[in-house]
Amino acid sequence: MGARALACGDPFSEVAAIPYESDVRRIEVDGREFILVGTAHVSRESAALVREVIEREQPDAVCIELDRQRYETLSQKRRWEELDLKQVIREQQLAALLANLVLASYQKKLGGALGVEPGAELLEAARVAEEHGIPFFLCDRDVRVTLRRAWGSMSLFSKSKLLGTLLVSVFERPQISEDDLRKLREQDALSELMRELGEVMPALKTVLIDERDTFLTEKMRRAPGRRIVAIVGAGHVAGILAAMAAPREVDLEAIETIPPVSRLWKWVGWGVPTLILGALVAIGVQRGADVAGRNLLFWIVANGVPSTLGAIAALAHPVTIVSAFFVAPVTSLIPVIGAGYVLAFLQAYLAPPMVAEFESVAEDAASPRRWWRNRLLRIMLVFVLTTIGSIVGTYVGGVEIVSNLF
Repeated sequence: MGARALACGDPFSEVAAIPYESDVRRIEVDGREFILVGTAHVSRESAALVREVIEREQPDAVCIELDRQRYETLSQKRRWEELDLKQVIREQQLAALLANLVLASYQKKLGGALGVEPGAELLEAARVAEEHGIPFFLCDRDVRVTLRRAWGSMSLFSKSKLLGTLLVSVFERPQISEDDLRKLREQDALSELMRELGEVMPALKTVLIDERDTFLTEKMRRAPGRRIVAIVGAGHVAGILAAMAAPREVDLEAIETIPPVSRLWKWVGWGVPTLILGALVAIGVQRGADVAGRNLLFWIVANGVPSTLGAIAALAHPVTIVSAFFVAPVTSLIPVIGAGYVLAFLQAYLAPPMVAEFESVAEDAASPRRWWRNRLLRIMLVFVLTTIGSIVGTYVGGVEIVSNLF
């Protein structure tokens, strides 16, 4: 049997529907009732609505749009103390952490303007479920998988555009009221928002919205019990309703897998250093060791100087600044690791962040000056600025060396 969406108070509903506002939707699938609560993640009203629905409905289970990592971040105030920053850098996850911090900073500013913590309604759902002895399930995909799949799905141009948008959002001071949020939660407004996102960055929408709609729906289906309350962001409601209306077997593993780097990028990654090293050897054979040596020296300077300037701009530790000059020329010829990661690791070792700086990072990220005062954010600056310096140096040095072949 298929699924049918039931607005609250729908006369065709087989259950006694309690009237709510339009943020709550009911749907029946194969004799099971799902009650979707569409929320705004920084809305005080949403947190109150979540409590009201769970306490009235007394469902068999509560599904929450959170993964384990995000739940621990929201619920455990001491979680930052347990973060192994050096391990994050070793696993080359610093870019994902940076994106997380930027998004958290922007959302926290929205919440701060309204006097409510971001994600408060999701925590409220878990809290109310525990109070009433109702099992709750974290039904969202691992945020790290989502970020890496999103990044991998985008073109270089789209990545640049997204990074620019994120950086601008860090320093914006959003002015938003509960009335604005209420309008945002309206179905038509959200559908239009998702449509526009799909037109601008279709690959990004596919990963951030469509795949997660599928993932959340399947997790909801697998929750035990006949009556399920699901707390999800309002932007997912339409997609979940559509997925419920067209039931099919879903391969969750397929959308939980981080796709490998394409062969093209692997060829580019190894091709550039191979070309440069080959050019140096060819110059040595054609014009002698002295000429090859001068080109090698140019490569070192061309890479070392921009990365060093990047480290200086980040106000890195003096040892990190000196190391940048020697690290960049070497890592530019080794595609498996970048100068930014090596120097960020060194900065973390020499000037490790304090617990208080981890705890205040979302607020600090909203202020340009604090990026240089907070040691965690300074590590991010070292990573970003030295990486940019290394890229510039590789281009300048590579063009010069290859041109000397002719």
